[in-house]
Amino acid sequence: MSKILIVMSAADTWERADGSSYPTGYWAEELAAPHEKFVEAGYAVDFASPGGVLQPLDRHSADPALAGPDCARYVAHAERALREFGPLLKLGEVDMADYVAVVLPGGHGPVVDLYQDADLGRLLTEADAAGKVIGAVCHGPAALLSAVGEDGEWLFAGREMTAFTDEEEELFGTAEGAPWLLAGRLRELGAKHTGGPAYQPFTVRDRNLFTGQNPASSAPMAAAITAALRG
Repeated sequence: MSKILIVMSAADTWERADGSSYPTGYWAEELAAPHEKFVEAGYAVDFASPGGVLQPLDRHSADPALAGPDCARYVAHAERALREFGPLLKLGEVDMADYVAVVLPGGHGPVVDLYQDADLGRLLTEADAAGKVIGAVCHGPAALLSAVGEDGEWLFAGREMTAFTDEEEELFGTAEGAPWLLAGRLRELGAKHTGGPAYQPFTVRDRNLFTGQNPASSAPMAAAITAALRG
């Protein structure tokens, strides 16, 4: 059975520009919806993170007022999937040769640790060189920033992608005091970032790179990935 790797952040806190701390964790829909799609399509799914640390749930993703009426189902699915999988794989011990795709869900964690994780940078570089599918949704595209060559060049410069927009960060209430904003940083480093209406499904494909703008884009991105993998 072919396998897909989901890489989670290990961060539970986002340090703000003013020195305050903002609790974070995985966003249930962004983990559960892709996992559900992949399993339904017949793929095995592994979970990995820096050090094999299990990130907590972002409680905002369990709030129907913020995460929508289906959030309880996504929370239950994510918690069950993680529990049944058991201890997460340590990112530094993962062999990309074992997987047909690597997928990066959000929550704010990726802007804390994954964006500068050397082990993830290695895996993404190997995956891209082999033409394997790479997916990232919401704040997950921050993790793409880890793929920097020895020449200091970012692997994904010039690629078309989307991510949680600066407008959405402002609407969510986390833009002010953020050390940096994701969409703006991606553009600064050379990404061809585009976005759709706030909090509406929007996905972008650039060859083997699939990205989704926000939680609502998780399932559409995963569907596009499974379709591509089926050829």
